[in-house]
Amino acid sequence: MVHTAGASKSSESRQIPLTRVISAGYHDSEYVAELWRYRELFYFLAWRDILVRYKQTVIGVTWILIKSGLTLTVLTVTFGTVAHLPSAGVPYALLVYAAMLPWQFFAGALGDCSGSLVSSTDLISKIYFPRLIIPGGAMIVNLVDFLIACAPLPALCVWYGFVPDWRILTLPLLTLLVVATALGPSLWFAALTVKYRDFRFIVGFVLQLGLYISPVGFSSAAIPERWSWIYRLNPMVGIIDAFRWAILRGGNLNPVPGLAMSVGITAIFLLLGLRYFRRTERLFADVI
Repeated sequence: MVHTAGASKSSESRQIPLTRVISAGYHDSEYVAELWRYRELFYFLAWRDILVRYKQTVIGVTWILIKSGLTLTVLTVTFGTVAHLPSAGVPYALLVYAAMLPWQFFAGALGDCSGSLVSSTDLISKIYFPRLIIPGGAMIVNLVDFLIACAPLPALCVWYGFVPDWRILTLPLLTLLVVATALGPSLWFAALTVKYRDFRFIVGFVLQLGLYISPVGFSSAAIPERWSWIYRLNPMVGIIDAFRWAILRGGNLNPVPGLAMSVGITAIFLLLGLRYFRRTERLFADVI
């Protein structure tokens, strides 16, 4: 009888629902545990965003290839054929496409992540979960777009008879770097857009300006040496040069100085973006 009573108590205790107490300012180690606890929600939101991107569309993922092809044509004709800018000894189309891959990911991720919280108003105002999951899901969608955009690269290399060497193996590491580069400012703008909706227009202006000050349609070799240190303050400069170095067998570039600056600036923006996002996260449900 005693054993039965003990088993009954144990059964009742297992049925008591666990309650999560959310306290302000808990440590970052606890926040990491929270992210892991809500990983299934992250998978669901990321998959939802992917379906929304491509569901009920006429051409679906083909749009990524069409957009990349049109952009490649315009930049190649404008800077290579009309302006006759140097191509570092490689086909100009390959020079441009190697730069378009990281730039299009950065621009798409920054634009989508910045507005992701505002577009999820109903979800944020009703339930609790780590808000970092929402811009993280938008980042995954753009990573899928990036992988799709990489598909024509082998065909372009075959068309121009240009075979990459061992440097191509560094692309996964460089991809992680461009993800980190996009994540820092994306978190900052996402948090600011919740409170100040006009920041979404600032993001568009920043991306439009960034296309001209980043070496997407031209080689960094065209920049005078005396301006190079100011030019490299743009973290995408070192990343784009590193992508060209990896894809174009070096591309007559030395990516180390620019890449070192890009890593340092990326780390600063990532830490500041995470800190600001964490500090304002508890207010999103009230403000949004």
